[in-house]
Amino acid sequence: MPITDPLADMLTCIRNAIMARHSKVDVPASKIKIGVARILKAEGYIKNYKLIKDQKHGILRIYLKYDEFNEGVIVGLKRMSKPGRRVYVKKKEIPPVLNGMGVAILSTSRGVVTDREARKLDVGGELLCSIW
Repeated sequence: MPITDPLADMLTCIRNAIMARHSKVDVPASKIKIGVARILKAEGYIKNYKLIKDQKHGILRIYLKYDEFNEGVIVGLKRMSKPGRRVYVKKKEIPPVLNGMGVAILSTSRGVVTDREARKLDVGGELLCSIW
């Protein structure tokens, strides 16, 4: 059975790898996944990410981050917009995640951005996921 939602698959792989205390996780690469990984690194949720070339689309290797108690820095990941039910928000309707403690990731006309960047750029878009 083919994967119908690659981004949800990536988030599930990250969630499972953190629960199993893995240092890294590999997922098939795409532009949107690379955009999400870039934001996760910029916001301090992951150590780093690397694009590994192969014969197909490439592999996105994500290096996970843990605190001093070996707990995952990422506490929760939630896919907001799904293929069967897309969620679009206007710039004034972008919801705060845990009163600003978390980050919402949006796909906008300016690329994949955080909720703060979207408000600053004055754009809305598709609400991809939230992370805290």
